[in-house]
Amino acid sequence: MKKWYCVKQRTLLLIAGIVWMIAGFNVARLGVLSYFLIGFDFYLPILSALIFVLFGAMFYRMSKKHIKRINAYKEYRPFWIFFDLKSYIIMAIMMSGGIGLRYAGVFPDWFVAFFYTGLGCALFLAGVLFIFSFFKQILPQ
Repeated sequence: MKKWYCVKQRTLLLIAGIVWMIAGFNVARLGVLSYFLIGFDFYLPILSALIFVLFGAMFYRMSKKHIKRINAYKEYRPFWIFFDLKSYIIMAIMMSGGIGLRYAGVFPDWFVAFFYTGLGCALFLAGVLFIFSFFKQILPQ
């Protein structure tokens, strides 16, 4: 008997995509708000693009790994299984570290502007990759 919190494998892709996109939007939003606080110096968007490329490559590989793992599931799984334990630990460290250091005032606004904008856009794009994989499964070939 299927438990109420278990979902199909393709639903895991949708959940992962939504979670990654929400996280990416919120992180990028903080970066863009910081841009408005400090102004748009010409070099900061270039740094944002560099961060986007670096983290985008890392999140792309991570997303492909998770998509492959999720696609291998044949039976219903708990909805939180879109990440493995290692990914949850990495996420917790990154979130608590970023929030803690930002509230402690360690990062100046110019750093938050370029870093969070690039990082958030990379996270959002990883979410799009999950959503694309979800639709690839439900749409007729």
